[in-house]
Amino acid sequence: MTSRKNEQIDGQRAELRASDIMDPNSQIGVKLRSLYAAVQEEAIPDRFLDLLEKLDQAELASAKAAK
Repeated sequence: MTSRKNEQIDGQRAELRASDIMDPNSQIGVKLRSLYAAVQEEAIPDRFLDLLEKLDQAELASAKAAK
């Protein structure tokens, strides 16, 4: 699946015109899209998932105590 995304990104880069390559805003956009795609593929750290679970438990306990 990651290779498909990489191929899609490579295809998008190939479609850029010469004037787009010279434009700094286009270069920034391409780099930001590349960075965003890489971040999307990263796994969520276990520590973060544990913190979210603790938050859910605290919210449930708070809701029960409020009743």
